[in-house]
Amino acid sequence: MTDFFSIKTTAFQIIGYTVSYVELTGTVFGFVSVWLASKANILTWPAGVVNEFFLFLLFYQTQLYADMFLQVYFFAVTVSGWRNWRRETVKNRILSVSRRNRVAIALTIAAGSLTVGFLIQNIHVLLPRYFAVPASWPFTDSTVMALSIAATVLLAQKRVESWLLWIAVDVICTVLYFKKAIWFLSFEYFVFLWMAVYGLSNWRKQMKNG
Repeated sequence: MTDFFSIKTTAFQIIGYTVSYVELTGTVFGFVSVWLASKANILTWPAGVVNEFFLFLLFYQTQLYADMFLQVYFFAVTVSGWRNWRRETVKNRILSVSRRNRVAIALTIAAGSLTVGFLIQNIHVLLPRYFAVPASWPFTDSTVMALSIAATVLLAQKRVESWLLWIAVDVICTVLYFKKAIWFLSFEYFVFLWMAVYGLSNWRKQMKNG
């Protein structure tokens, strides 16, 4: 791993906090991606690819392994979402999830959080060669993973409820990353929270007017 891809390589310092190039690049492209998504702009997806790559590196080096694996999933869904939004049947159409499917989504998120949390909690035992340090906050991290997976799937399908899930993710991540002393990323998710609120409002308006 070259110095640029190490969280120990400093881009700048702010109020005594050191920001690495990895965290900076992931954060900037994260902002761009979320802003474009709130506008229902298809360029959210290529911006997301860059964000996912650098966050993968960041989370590996801070032992947030569920978040690390989540970036791999995000990449796959990004490719799918990018192709899906280019279709004429989806391009200008925002929809809502049925009540029955909302219950199914909630149960799936709960089950996924518990299952993945147990695996991540023991990953240093299961794969000690690759994960020498035990995971931090495994069940909280896994809840973020489950919520994010569901939110990304709904975003790719242009379902307005994706923003409700992103709001939950942003609240949890703001606190989690602050506790892990990834303060620049914590601040990003605090801003994401308000961008998600805006995205929810904007998509509801577009759905009503569409």
